[in-house]
Amino acid sequence: MNLVELASRIKSARLARGYTLDRVAELSGLGKGLLSKVENFRVTPSLPTLAKLCEALGLSLSELFDGLDEKPKLSIIRSGERKEIERDRDQSDIKYFALAHGRPDRNMDPFVLEVPAAGGRREPMPHEGEEFLVVLKGNISFEYNGEVHALKEGDAAYFDAEVDHRVFNPSAKDAKILCVFLGRPM
Repeated sequence: MNLVELASRIKSARLARGYTLDRVAELSGLGKGLLSKVENFRVTPSLPTLAKLCEALGLSLSELFDGLDEKPKLSIIRSGERKEIERDRDQSDIKYFALAHGRPDRNMDPFVLEVPAAGGRREPMPHEGEEFLVVLKGNISFEYNGEVHALKEGDAAYFDAEVDHRVFNPSAKDAKILCVFLGRPM
């Protein structure tokens, strides 16, 4: 299952109803922290959790899952069709632009990340799976397991994402990164 697409659908349903995370937590009996992690594709929700979320949002599970198993052979996303995904706004000012949202049931989640000058993720944060990144423009600092690595344009990193990591930009110029998330099978 594509965690990013599922998270996007849940968040869109919440926002369409004008609900805050607090309101959904109240209606579902689930913790606000868990809901935030689900919406920011940090955790894979269990079926009982999804059922509670759907009930709180007035959705059926079938509506939530509809089309998630579709797998077109080709998905082209034009530069103007990139979809900005909000992720951990309280911890990061990085902008994430999805590059494969036209293929819901995918194994990889590629993004272009825009990291503003003197910006980035404030705290290291692990998540499920593996990750690959390559610096397309500018310079960034990549912290992995407490060690900071300076990466410049063209440099790449492939790593186990379950270890604390973060990207930040200590320079005076914006940076751009291609980042690909690969989830582990459940």
